[in-house]
This record gives sequence, structure tokens and C-alpha cells, in this order.
Amino acid sequence: MSDYARYQDGVYADATNGVLPHLPYDHDELRDRAREILDPGPFGYVEGSAGRERTADANVEAFSRYALRPRGLRPGAENAGDTGVTLFGERYPSPLLTAPVGVLEQVHPESERALARGANALGVPVVLSTAASTSMEEVAEVADSWWYQLYWPGDDELAESFVRRATAAGARAIVVTTDTSRLGWRPRDLSQGHLPFLRGQGTANYYGDPVFRSRLKEEPEPGGVLTEAVLHFLGSFSNRALSTDNIARIREWTDLPVLVKGVVRADEAEELVDAGIDGIVVSNHGGRQVDAAVAALDALPEVVEAVGDRAEVLFDSGVRSGADVVVAMALGAKAVLVGRPWVYGLAVDGAAGVEHVLRSILAEVQITAELMGRDVADLSADDVRRRP
Repeated sequence: MSDYARYQDGVYADATNGVLPHLPYDHDELRDRAREILDPGPFGYVEGSAGRERTADANVEAFSRYALRPRGLRPGAENAGDTGVTLFGERYPSPLLTAPVGVLEQVHPESERALARGANALGVPVVLSTAASTSMEEVAEVADSWWYQLYWPGDDELAESFVRRATAAGARAIVVTTDTSRLGWRPRDLSQGHLPFLRGQGTANYYGDPVFRSRLKEEPEPGGVLTEAVLHFLGSFSNRALSTDNIARIREWTDLPVLVKGVVRADEAEELVDAGIDGIVVSNHGGRQVDAAVAALDALPEVVEAVGDRAEVLFDSGVRSGADVVVAMALGAKAVLVGRPWVYGLAVDGAAGVEHVLRSILAEVQITAELMGRDVADLSADDVRRRP
């Protein structure tokens, strides 16, 4: 059993020698540190969301509507607090994964390499974005455990190539994001005129792909602005009529578990499970796609009920702390993806910043679960109540 909670003991012990943490534990404070470091365009890209950002706000606020129910008397639970979970037959030391976030080169020069090193320190799998700044093969060289997130392009042969490459490179699962048939309306990005893809950023998986390159007349130019490769990327980024028929084809390309990310409706979850999907990630893309949408946490219970035991349900959107992770798991999530917090850690202190954020979240997860007399995998609806 991983003992993430001991991190707290070490912090206090170091303080007795006059050594205090140089990174904050509060999400908002860490975000403000990142704001001081990043240019306005990249910061707005990470922090910003769709429209008036009501969905992003609702994602965070939703956690305040749920109350955990600690148990003080827990005979036989002296070893409670085990953070291990089993997903698709594989044992993981914690329920945490890093959510797929693209274009990390605008946040830190080591991008996904630094992310992988920070996550490796804690056994946290990296879910690698299609829009990564580092190719999946290069990430596979440094990441101990990683999944591949697919933005299904308009070119099915390119989708197949991505999936086959990820499988060959050692990904543990394929996560198909379905909520991004086009970019959401993002005023922060619009006001800055900031779309990093126009500058060839976030294109490493494309520029290194044989199918993508075969569609071009000229070799892709890394960092080139509005080049042929950039324009082809923009024109083929998404399949705007994606269906379960498309997704079912992945079975021909890989034997890895297949999840669909971006689900907030029970009826859509049922349709996907009926089509044979292995997992659902309840998510609204951190509020980046549709303003005034349902908070992801509010959608979680109905999706869990609809899916039952036919597929694994994971969760992301709005997670800012270890207690948030525990709430989501009590509501039925088997694992939780976290995004913006570690991105800000990356911006402030590279791999060490990522490790700091993930370690802090996991310490709180373990401490909270232990104080509830539960292993995280045993959390249930009995451990949480919706506030009046």
C-alpha cells in the first residue's frame, strides 16, 4: 500500500529545521504564481473556458454541494486508507491520472517530458493528449505508465494510425474525446488572438505521423505559422459526425481498453456501453467547450446508475483537491483525472511542480479516506450526502 499521507509528516519535520515548502498548497495561490510567469495568451488558454465561464465555475462549485460523512468508530479499519484501484484488470497505486492537456510547450519548455517525470514519482499514469507538444513515442520513453487520448480526426486513416502507434508505443488504454467536434467559444483566447495551433504548436503527433505526412506536398515545418501542415491540421482536426460506428472500429486497430471522454448524459452513456465501450469519463472538458452546461459532478451519479457494472466510470472537471477526488469516488467514479492544478505546477516549477501538486492531492486523498474508515476503492454513496 502506497503511503502518500507520510508526505505531510515530512513537511512538518522539515519545518523544524527551518525548511518551508517553496510551492503553495492552495490551488488559487498556485494559479496566481503561474499567472506571473506565463504570458497572457498561454495563461488565458489554460485558465479560460467557454463563454462566460459558467460551466467551469459550476464544475468547481458543485463539490461544495456534497458533504462527506466521516466515521469515527471503525473497528477493524486500522489499515484503512489504501489508495489502490483496479482498472481494466490492472492494479494502480492510486485513483489519480493526469487529464490530457495539449500544447504544453507554451507552459514549460520540457512540456510532456517534465509532466511524465513528475507523474512517475508517484505512479500516476499520464493521459497523453493528441495535441501534445511531444510525440507519443518520445513520451513513451520517459513515462512509466500512460494512456493515449484521441481527438478523432476527419481522416479515419489518420485515426487508425494514431491508435496503432499508441498501441505499439506501449499505451495502456485509448481515451476517445467526443466533445470537441470544434473548439468552443473562448473569449479569453479570442481577446488575445491566441490559438497556438496556428503557430504549429501542439502538432507533434501529427507532424510525425506517416499518414498525416502523406497528405502534404511539403515536409512539415516545426514552429511554422500558417504553413501547409498547419492548414491541413486545422482542416482535419475533428470528425464532426462521430458516432458509435466510428468508435467501434477501434476494436480492429487495438486490443487495449477503449474509453470515451466527454459524457454528461445517461442516455449517451447507455448508447456507448451498448456499443461495447470499456469505460466512460464523465467530463465537460473542464468547461472549455460549452458555456452554461451541467456541472460534471452533477452528471456523475446518473451516468454511474445508467452504466451499472457494464463499464468503468471515471471522472474529471473541477477537481482541485484530494477531498474532491474522494467526493467523486463516493459518487461512483472508479478513478479521477485532474488537469489545471498540475499544469500550473508545471508552469511554476517543471517536473517538481507537477510532483508537488499530485503528491499533495494524493496525501489528502489518503488522509481523508482513512479518516472516513475507508479504502478509496470502497467509497460509496453511503459516504456522501448532497447538502440541503
